[in-house]
Amino acid sequence: MTSEEDIEWFKSTFRPIPKPELPDDSVEYSIYHLPAPSPAVIDEAAETRSRLLEVQRTAAELTKELLKDYIWQREGFHLEITKDDGITSLQGRTNYGDSIEDEWVVVYFLRELTKRHKDIWVKVVDTDGQFLLIEAAGMLPEWLEPEVADNRVWIHQGELRIIKPKQESKKQTTEKLSLKEARAIIQTEPGRFLRSNMIQEEAFYRLRNYPQQIAENLHSAIVTIPRRVAFLLHQKPAYISPAIEAFYLRDPIALRPLRAKASDLTFEPNDLITASVRFTRVGYAQLKSQDFPVPSTWQGKLPPAEDGKVYDRAETGMKLACGFEMLLYDPKNQDNAAVREMKLLLEDLETGDEKMPTDDDIATWDLREDDEKWMDINFEDLDRELKGRGKDQAETSTGGNFGDASAQENLQRIVARFEEFLNDNSAGFEGADFIDDFASDSDVEVEDDEELSDDEEDKDASFNEEEFARMMKEMMGMPSRPDSIRKRVEELDSDKEEDDTEQIKELSRQMETELRGTGVLNLNRPQQKLSESSSKGKAAEPSNQEEGDEDEDEDVNINLARNLLEALQSEGGAAGPAANMLSMMGLPIPKDDRSAKK
Repeated sequence: MTSEEDIEWFKSTFRPIPKPELPDDSVEYSIYHLPAPSPAVIDEAAETRSRLLEVQRTAAELTKELLKDYIWQREGFHLEITKDDGITSLQGRTNYGDSIEDEWVVVYFLRELTKRHKDIWVKVVDTDGQFLLIEAAGMLPEWLEPEVADNRVWIHQGELRIIKPKQESKKQTTEKLSLKEARAIIQTEPGRFLRSNMIQEEAFYRLRNYPQQIAENLHSAIVTIPRRVAFLLHQKPAYISPAIEAFYLRDPIALRPLRAKASDLTFEPNDLITASVRFTRVGYAQLKSQDFPVPSTWQGKLPPAEDGKVYDRAETGMKLACGFEMLLYDPKNQDNAAVREMKLLLEDLETGDEKMPTDDDIATWDLREDDEKWMDINFEDLDRELKGRGKDQAETSTGGNFGDASAQENLQRIVARFEEFLNDNSAGFEGADFIDDFASDSDVEVEDDEELSDDEEDKDASFNEEEFARMMKEMMGMPSRPDSIRKRVEELDSDKEEDDTEQIKELSRQMETELRGTGVLNLNRPQQKLSESSSKGKAAEPSNQEEGDEDEDEDVNINLARNLLEALQSEGGAAGPAANMLSMMGLPIPKDDRSAKK
């Protein structure tokens, strides 16, 4: 018989198996049935399961309504009933790969689902955690730190709901909230929710163009491909995603079938047809951006490069066909459901159960070709967009606009946010403070005795905002106005005969003169407030700004964007800060025309 000492020892040494971490590039969502407590419900567990089954059926219907022709980059939206720690819920996980937009399709779908069922509450997280809060980071209250955010952020009836602590105070450390506690608060303490329009608008900002944006995540192009590839894609357009990923992530093992004879290929380049193929935008960019030598099995099958668009269509089709070949050949893909389905379809072709599409059949297919402007970035167009100039000027000068509407708006928003940070007079040494609109739900109390007056501030830490902004602009690529200090440093380096001490004193005097000229060292000078940035992301100028500074302020947008794109070029297509920033914005990585071979 087990003694009490043995039991205590077991409790003290036992460690539960940790929950596996969420894989990279994945979003996880949980749906809970949390109605108001009712004595009429006899079997709560059975009622919960019944209601979740209804939600699951609604999700299937909504998928056909909203996502009928949508192509996912890796995995689609799906739900299954699970029971964890005695709590029954609907759980799902979607791996979106490089397509950040797929993650936001999931969020949009979940919001719509909560509008159809008023008694469900949804949690959604990704590899970074509470990514909805990250989107609204500038508007969050001080107590809402990442360490305490778990189980506090919910979607209900299409709105963002955040559970507040019992007492909101800057001095108080907010405690973590368990799922059980959060469920109890939702059902019994409706007054504990923080409702802020500003936070919600920022958190769901990427959904502003939905559901129209769903169709814009895809790209249709006319390509020249083997007839068998056209047959598979006509059966199921979603086969395009795993084929492109096989091509994009190819290795020496995957390339082996392309070294065989043409007659040994599953997709021979002998019977080529031209058809319209629907891609994900990310997938199309991945296919087009790759430098891929023509395999020996395809030699002589492509038209001359001088044929322009005809050659581009054939080259894209060649890459796509090679992707399908590698996908079906590589042993690591044999457990892939899409691969098994394709092999069964190809077997049906051999047995005659399925027929290859004829030229007459293909002639009846939709022949759509979308514009590829969204893949291009031109510095002149970029300059005009960031400065908020009209489309007419852009079209008359270069014949087109920069990127697409979504790319323009996202880039302007990034630059505007950066300028707001530079122009924030409330920013201290710990960073900028942002104001949020808690409305009537906020219980934050401001203690006047904790605030220092202007006379009590540390004068040694005071500085001029205009000078700070000038230095930041210089870091972003703007030339600095006072060049005399830099010249004096060069003279100091070249002059070795004079006494170092005297030279340093002279340099200090010159630096002091320069800084006094800008007003930086004038501690009694009243601070100037910069006006808020305009809706186009361009900061307003101070009233006493010199005319020479106007050009600097006008050019700060283009220099910030230029440095971003130059950083992207230096990364050479590999992962890095610039590429990650564009990926988070949902922007495609631009092509570098300067290094193009053709």
